[in-house]
Amino acid sequence: MPYDIDPRLLRAFTAVADELHFTRAAARLYVAQQALSRDIRRLERELGATLFVRSTRRVALTADGERLLPYARRVLTAQDELTAAFRPVPERPLLVDVGVPIGTAHGVLEAARGRVPDSCELVARFHSGLTGAAAEVAAGRLDVSFGRVAALPAGVRAGLDHQPVRLEPMAVLLRDDHPLAARPAVPLAELAGETLYAAAGNPQTAEWTDLAERLFAGRGIAMAEPFPEIEGSQEFVRVVRKQGWSVLASVEFIEVPGMVLRPIVDPVPLSPISMVWRRGLRHPGLEALRAAARELGERHAWSALPGSAWWLPEADARVMGVRG
Repeated sequence: MPYDIDPRLLRAFTAVADELHFTRAAARLYVAQQALSRDIRRLERELGATLFVRSTRRVALTADGERLLPYARRVLTAQDELTAAFRPVPERPLLVDVGVPIGTAHGVLEAARGRVPDSCELVARFHSGLTGAAAEVAAGRLDVSFGRVAALPAGVRAGLDHQPVRLEPMAVLLRDDHPLAARPAVPLAELAGETLYAAAGNPQTAEWTDLAERLFAGRGIAMAEPFPEIEGSQEFVRVVRKQGWSVLASVEFIEVPGMVLRPIVDPVPLSPISMVWRRGLRHPGLEALRAAARELGERHAWSALPGSAWWLPEADARVMGVRG
């Protein structure tokens, strides 16, 4: 009795046992009928038993063939399970929320795509803010997002990991005929008496509205009245132009026809951007994103403070590791 039967021979045997026809069994295995017959004869020699009764009109299992069949099926099932357990599994796509197709998050995503093989897919999602996206990340419906971690509810934040990415200077979007539009930069004090839109009324971007409220407090800057959630950059442009708003923004922002983007100075208000993902997530795309964020941060000094005149809430400074 042999101690090492080639599973290929057992696969040939079960195919013939199933089909009871050598031609159909050979077609099922994508082999020549002559090769299949040779494998069956070899198996019969190794077992010392006749497995099939053959005639010009029919093929039938012998008693030994009937006895072998359940054993052969169990061996082949075990082999298939073993192969599947160690077969490389293609990574599922990593879903990455970048907000808009411009700016810090989008730049990190594009850089990360250059770090992964073609088999690893990083798919962009365009949510409107971290408040909404973080809940999706925690629930497993989204993998990665970017934004202001300090403002997240404690219950949501507990299930997330994060990596500080950038202290992004803030700016103001003004109509091109606005008195401050001619300046290369706008001192924060010059915005006193202005009303700025900062996504009030959009529950998905509560972290941005909260940051604006903290910045405006005591400076005579008013918050535009709450407005329903605006989805998509095209709709944002349409609404902003129609409403005639000035807008609190970041220094990297979508273009709005008829409006200009001006950095805010004296002090420079900072928008803290972290990369956020579900705790315990393992994916080569995540490692590529983290590496890309570090590389871009070092290259462009994203964590550097803009001199002595800057503004950042204390809680955000702790999250971002800011000293001083």
